[in-house]
Amino acid sequence: MKSTPVRDRLRDEQTLATHLAELGALDPCLIEVIEQCLPVPLRAEEGGFRGLSRIVIGQLLSVQSAKAIWERFCNVLGEVNAERYLCLGEEGVAGIGLSNAKFHTIRAIANAEIGQTLRYDLIERSPLNEAMRTLTSIKGIGPWTAEVYLSFCVGHEDIFPAGDLALRKIVAHHLELDDTPSISETIKLTQKWSPYRGAAARLMWRYYALVKQREGILL
Repeated sequence: MKSTPVRDRLRDEQTLATHLAELGALDPCLIEVIEQCLPVPLRAEEGGFRGLSRIVIGQLLSVQSAKAIWERFCNVLGEVNAERYLCLGEEGVAGIGLSNAKFHTIRAIANAEIGQTLRYDLIERSPLNEAMRTLTSIKGIGPWTAEVYLSFCVGHEDIFPAGDLALRKIVAHHLELDDTPSISETIKLTQKWSPYRGAAARLMWRYYALVKQREGILL
């Protein structure tokens, strides 16, 4: 396996600032957006079983609901790791509020870690396509979950999670499109921001929050 350089990973504010500056030089139409959105949140999260489980728990939930379930998850497990989760079993986590699908996805993650088919250290060093294949080979993990993990928990510099509806909506707003683009259309539209799509995604999430606050239900 060929390792990929990690020196440009988005794990600190200075690297994000550098990438945003390069992004503005790459696409001058973003310069005004960048100025409006500063400071852009880094959104660096803890990785491993803890980080991936948290992303799974947060799928299709409001921020408040996801936070409440995550807090119960942490309280019940005590030490959040694969061994503890498997030891508790379905009955042990029954009161947390996990859906059946999420319970089984997290169990699949735990089993993959224990079985060494999922190694977070290799995920961090792997080329993007290989890291995506490894993560999405786990039952219950789709492209969005894998991309968000690689973006926030690994800090990959060139990921734009096109499956995220908020990102697609704000791309439509920024580009003055009549309709929200599909996932495949969004991938094509944001290709021009490579190799700084990680910074572009953080910028667009921030821009979405500002526009939504300013213009209400427009988005």
